Amino acid sequence: MTSRKRQAPDPLLPVRSAKYQRTEENQGIWNRWRQLGTDAFTLGYETVYLKPRPDSRKKPNQIGSLPSQATYSALPPCLPIPEEFHKDSQPMAGRSRLSSSLQSHSESSNALNGNGNSPPSTLTGHTSVTPVPSTSKGHVQHSQSYDFIGSSAHGRGVVGGIRPRRSRDHIYARVHKAKVQDDRKKDREELVQELFHYKRSTGYTSDFDSFKSLINYQARLEILERHALSPSPSLTDLRVKQSSPGLSRRHSFSDDVDPDFLERALRKARKSFELPPPKPFSPSHDRLRLSARHRDEAIEKRLRPKLPKVLPPDADTQVNALLCKKGVISKVARESVNDRDLSRLLPSQWLNDEIMNFYGAMILTRSESNRDPTAKRKMLDVHYFSTFFWPKLKNEGYEQGRLAKWTKKIDIFSKDVILIPINHNNSHWTGAAINFRRKRIESYDSMNLDRHQVFKALRSYLDSEHRNKRKKPFDFTGWQNHNPEDTPQQENGYDCGVFTCQFLESLSRGEEEFHFSQRDMAYLRRRMIWEIGHAKFLDGP
Repeated sequence: MTSRKRQAPDPLLPVRSAKYQRTEENQGIWNRWRQLGTDAFTLGYETVYLKPRPDSRKKPNQIGSLPSQATYSALPPCLPIPEEFHKDSQPMAGRSRLSSSLQSHSESSNALNGNGNSPPSTLTGHTSVTPVPSTSKGHVQHSQSYDFIGSSAHGRGVVGGIRPRRSRDHIYARVHKAKVQDDRKKDREELVQELFHYKRSTGYTSDFDSFKSLINYQARLEILERHALSPSPSLTDLRVKQSSPGLSRRHSFSDDVDPDFLERALRKARKSFELPPPKPFSPSHDRLRLSARHRDEAIEKRLRPKLPKVLPPDADTQVNALLCKKGVISKVARESVNDRDLSRLLPSQWLNDEIMNFYGAMILTRSESNRDPTAKRKMLDVHYFSTFFWPKLKNEGYEQGRLAKWTKKIDIFSKDVILIPINHNNSHWTGAAINFRRKRIESYDSMNLDRHQVFKALRSYLDSEHRNKRKKPFDFTGWQNHNPEDTPQQENGYDCGVFTCQFLESLSRGEEEFHFSQRDMAYLRRRMIWEIGHAKFLDGP
């Protein structure tokens, strides 16, 4: 031994770790092949058995099926056969291809007798799982939780330790959805067209665009009344002032009307046409009826002439000048109107609280000024509650809303009529009245909806007010709820406020019938601009 060589008892450890022991049989290479076969089977077992495809029974030719029994018989004893294999006894064609590849690895693995260890290998395009060795009988026991890390999950959540397969849409899915939407839109359009023809045959006079806005408006009001929902976000709050004085349209409705609503409306229209015709009148009775009608029309034309279509030229010029003014336009009592409020009276606009309360203040002022017996035109003794009366009565009640202070200086029981504008769900204006002359509680709705809650709330208010002021319950003997069916109806989705103002103004004059309709709305809007700008009512019809 030379002096340069290290002595045997030298404690210095080798720098590199010991390699696999190389023998003549090349056991190191065989151990690697054995580990490769074990990893390959583990991958196939977890991919096929733990996560079977939903359509594996419908498509037997796919590799995603369970391995056959021959495959499990050729596997090494370190991997157990799953119990679920015995439940499915029908072999599939897809199992043979997977089992052939796994069996080749298993046979080569069974030929080994050594216990060499090697690190787990990673197959290209697949996910590797490291088996956990067990100390009992040399078997390999797999962990119950698997963490597959692959790009096929695309960020989806892991369920049970395994990422779900990605479900892709059909290549024509978008085209199909677009076609379905177009078909539904065409069906809705056909329903609206058919319903429009039915309405035209029953006296509807407006155009098709106004009819579509009316149908959409009716559908939304039905949802609000039936389900007591909050108003749609697309409906503009009537109490919020318009940010710009502009001419922006308020009736930007959607075309997505519920087909069920259209079908119900069509059934009602068809049912009205399917009713049997009235019995024919005898000629003598028919002639008497026609002559009586002509006489009534002549008398009515003398007493109450029809509304004109346009204002007089000088009044129309003044209306244009009022629309050009800025700032405060007019004042009456405690109410005032500015240019933004006045722009609400332009076509296709909803009225706000300022316009409604200003018009009511004009009615109240006219009633108080006509108490003089020397006045030319005798008016009823009326009282007008502002638009804020109904929310307090409905939401807070008589006591909590402190409504007794509203009549501290007046006695409503000495009045002829009490006029009340009502805003339903902040999306629709109607008029109500407590008529002491006729002993009835009245409701006038341009959409002709059921208003039983109005009658109930006003009856409760009358009783509470009578107990507060007269110290005894109110006597409802002979009182009735009045909701006439011949109330003028609107034919669009934005004229409800104008109808309500005209209802209240006609009631203040003691009118029993209303002599305006949808065709008069353009004239009435410009007339109201003149009346509000001058704080007085225009003489004439």
